[in-house]
Amino acid sequence: MPELLNSRVEDCFNLAEAFFKRPFKRPVVSFKLRGQKAGVAHLHENLLRFNPQLYRENRDDFLKQTVAHEVAHLIAHQLFGDRIAAHGEEWQLIMRGVYELPPNRCHTYDIKRRSVTRYIYRCPCPDSDFPFTAQRHGLVNKGRRYLCRKCRNTLLFTGQTRIE
Repeated sequence: MPELLNSRVEDCFNLAEAFFKRPFKRPVVSFKLRGQKAGVAHLHENLLRFNPQLYRENRDDFLKQTVAHEVAHLIAHQLFGDRIAAHGEEWQLIMRGVYELPPNRCHTYDIKRRSVTRYIYRCPCPDSDFPFTAQRHGLVNKGRRYLCRKCRNTLLFTGQTRIE
């Protein structure tokens, strides 16, 4: 799986080097990304992370659009520095001018949402359900307290959970 994607990353860098007539530092490429994002560019680490599940399910568009999208972030950062908008005109210039692709901010890949458990907390206020994530519920179990913004009472676990 990584060979095709790594090859596409290299192709994108070669296109940018030919367009801008200068070399660009190559990134580390990782397949350790899960969830809804198809790819992430870590500008200061010069790191690209890609979602292997979305890559498998959308290979052609992923190679064409997503890889170019993330490489364009690194190229824009190397050319223009920190003070540019993530999907601003500099990034859009690279997407259109270098890769001849639409500067789409987000992918449209079908995401299979997993169900999550919410832990229900309450305070004395009427209709006060506070669904906590497992992580936040774990912090409460370790002693962290959360307060209601209205009544300032500590939120207490009801013993109830719900699946979303």
